[in-house]
Amino acid sequence: MINKYKYILLLGCSLILISLLFSCKSHHEDEYHNIVDKIEAKSTLYNGTSISSEAYIEPNTIEITEGEHTFLIPERKSQITSYACTECHAKPLGELQDSTKYKKAHWNIKLKHANAHTMNCVTCHNSADMDNLKSLTGEAIDFNRSYNLCSQCHTQQFKDWKGGAHGKRIGGWAPPRASLTCVNCHNPHQPQIKSKWPVRYNTQKEIERD
Repeated sequence: MINKYKYILLLGCSLILISLLFSCKSHHEDEYHNIVDKIEAKSTLYNGTSISSEAYIEPNTIEITEGEHTFLIPERKSQITSYACTECHAKPLGELQDSTKYKKAHWNIKLKHANAHTMNCVTCHNSADMDNLKSLTGEAIDFNRSYNLCSQCHTQQFKDWKGGAHGKRIGGWAPPRASLTCVNCHNPHQPQIKSKWPVRYNTQKEIERD
């Protein structure tokens, strides 16, 4: 009798092990071993959505491709009041600075971006080509793609921005994707965003406290 009970116990344990090995099937989970495998398999059947944010995106945007990411950003040069820069900067910068007959501009700009020994105006601006920005190696960078200038130092933020984790998305969550760039939120001369009070004062909370 003892052997019979041992046999029944052994058989029961074997059945439990078999059921654990094939638990995916027994729980009707389509034989996927984990949730990641299931998401990847199911996503191959996804053909996108018919919903679009296109109607909510302003027309003055341009399409860019950075790595595997293609999306829209605001066109910048049309928003710069004094662009093109060469409309005023027709003479060498030194001559304009020393002269009394030319209108002085930009002198009120205070650079609070990096240590003065690390960065100054000509770090980003080229006095020989004022209509373009310049990289640390002297390559011209279009004002519409000024993010390529920022990305030289702010590499992690640039990576997050390309993927959509940094920077405000405009239009809506549905494609096509349209995102603000660095200069739409940060002043490039003083990039730290200042603290500010909420737009609306919560009067209801004050009533509840009384």
